[in-house]
Amino acid sequence: MKKILAIASLLAASSAAHSDELDNLLTASAAIVNQIDYGIQITGAAMEYAHTGTGLSDGSLSTGAHISTEQLDAYNDALTAMASYQPYGSVQNVLEEKAAAEIDLMNNAVDTFTEVVVDMVAVVQVHEDAENASTPEEHAEVQEFVTNNTEALQITQTEVDTYNQSVDDIETHANNAAAYTAVAANSDAVAFLQTGAENNNVNADNASLTYDANRQWVKMSWTGTNNASAVYLNGSNFNMSNLYVSEADVLLAGSETEFYLTSPTYLGYKCFVEQIGCDEG
Repeated sequence: MKKILAIASLLAASSAAHSDELDNLLTASAAIVNQIDYGIQITGAAMEYAHTGTGLSDGSLSTGAHISTEQLDAYNDALTAMASYQPYGSVQNVLEEKAAAEIDLMNNAVDTFTEVVVDMVAVVQVHEDAENASTPEEHAEVQEFVTNNTEALQITQTEVDTYNQSVDDIETHANNAAAYTAVAANSDAVAFLQTGAENNNVNADNASLTYDANRQWVKMSWTGTNNASAVYLNGSNFNMSNLYVSEADVLLAGSETEFYLTSPTYLGYKCFVEQIGCDEG
C-alpha cells in the first residue's frame, strides 16, 4: 500500500492576501458620489431659492460638498488597482494558503504527539530493561522495578487515544499540504482549476478544496453549483509523477530526520531523559 510523502520543503505561510480591490473601489467611489449628491442637492436648492428672495444659507454649505484631495487620491488609486483585480479569485493563492494552513495543523498535531510520547516515555525504559536482562538475577531486577513502579509506568487509555489521533492527524495534514503544494507547482493544473472557477462563475476563494487519498485527486467544488474540478495526482490528467512513495520510503526518509535522531526510541531512555550514555548511541 502506498502513502503520499509529505514534501520536505513545503510553502511557508503565504503572503498573498485576498483581493480587496473591489471593496476599495466601492468605498472610494461612494465617498465621491456622496459629495456630488450633496452638491447637486444644494445646487438645486440654490436654483430654486435664488429667484424668490428667500432660502438664504449661512454661506458654508458648499464646503460640505467639496471633494478632498484624499478622496480624489483614494478613488484614482482604486481605479489603478483594478487592473490587478481577480473577480474569480486566484486558485494559486487558494492552494498555497490552504497548504500553509494544513502545515499549521500538522505542526499542532506534532506538538500533541510529542507531548504524549514524552508522557509515555517510561515504556522505552521498561522495554530496554526487559530486553537487556539476560540472567535470572537481572530478570528479578526488572520484576522488582516494574512491581515497585507499576502505577507510574502505566499508560492510560486517554494517552493512547491522544497518541493514535495525533498520528492520524499528522499524516492527514501532511498529505493534504503536500497535495495542495504539488498542484500549486503545476501551472497547467492551476490553469485548469482557474478555468473551472470562471466557467462556473464562482470566486475561487469561496470554493471547497479537498484532497482525497483514495481517489488520488485534489478537488475544487464550486459553491452554489453541483460542479467540481479535479486534478489527479497520479498523472491521469496532468504531468504529475513521483508524488506517491512506498511505506518503506516513508520510513527511510523519517529515520534520517533530526526529529527521529533526537527521539527516545533512537537515543535510548537514559540518553533522552537523563543525558547519560549518549556517546554510545
